[in-house]
Amino acid sequence: MSEALRPMVKSRLYEQVLERLRAYVGEAGLSAGDKLPAERDLAASLGVSRASVKQAIVVLEVQGLVEARHGGGTYLVRDTLDVEPVEQLVERRKRLPEVLEAREALETKLAELAAERRTDAELEDIRRALVLMEAEIAEGGFGVEGDRRFHAAVTAAAHSSLLADFMKTIAGQITESRNESLRQPGRPSRSLAQHTAIYEAIAAGDARKAASAMRKHVRTVAKVRLLTWVPED
Repeated sequence: MSEALRPMVKSRLYEQVLERLRAYVGEAGLSAGDKLPAERDLAASLGVSRASVKQAIVVLEVQGLVEARHGGGTYLVRDTLDVEPVEQLVERRKRLPEVLEAREALETKLAELAAERRTDAELEDIRRALVLMEAEIAEGGFGVEGDRRFHAAVTAAAHSSLLADFMKTIAGQITESRNESLRQPGRPSRSLAQHTAIYEAIAAGDARKAASAMRKHVRTVAKVRLLTWVPED
C-alpha cells in the first residue's frame, strides 16, 4: 500500500485524510477520470472511520476536484488534488450568498440597460466574449476568461457609470463566485447557453427579456455545492 495511505494518528482526521489523498494521487500517477479507492478501503488503509473519509470526499466535491457517482465510486475531475484549506472554504461559504444577492440586483439591471443603450460595437464585444468562452470550453477549460469578458461587455454596454463602479467594488468577490460556479459539473456549457440567451435579448433590444435571462443566469450561478456543504468540526 502507498505510503500516502499509512494509518492516521492525529485529531481532525478528515483534513489529514485530504492531505493523504492528495499525496496518494500524485504517487499513484492518477489523473482526471481515474477512480479513487472505495471509501471502506481508504478507511481501512488509513486507520480512520468511514465518516472521516466521507467528510474528506465531500470537501473534494465542494472544490470540484472529484465527482462522487451514486453507487459507482469517486472519480478525479482534475489531474491533481490541490486542496484549498478548509478555513478558506468556510469563509467563502459565509460571504458568497451576499455576493450573489448583489450580483443579481446589479447585473439584472445592467442587462436591461444594455438592451436599451448598447451600440453595434458593444454588441460585437459581447458576441466575441461568447466565442472566446465557447473556445475555452471546447479545449477542456471552464470558460473563465470568456465569462469575465462577457459580463464586462454587458456592463460597458449599459452606459451606467455608477452601476459600473459598484461592479468594480465587488470585482474580487465576483471572480470568486464565477470560479465557484464554473467548476460545478456541467456548468460551463450551461452558463454559455444562458449567456447566449442574454446576448440575443440584448441584440433584439428586449430589455425585459434581457433582465429575465440575466436573473435566471445569476440564480444558476448561485447553485453551487459549497452552499449545501455543512462544515464538520
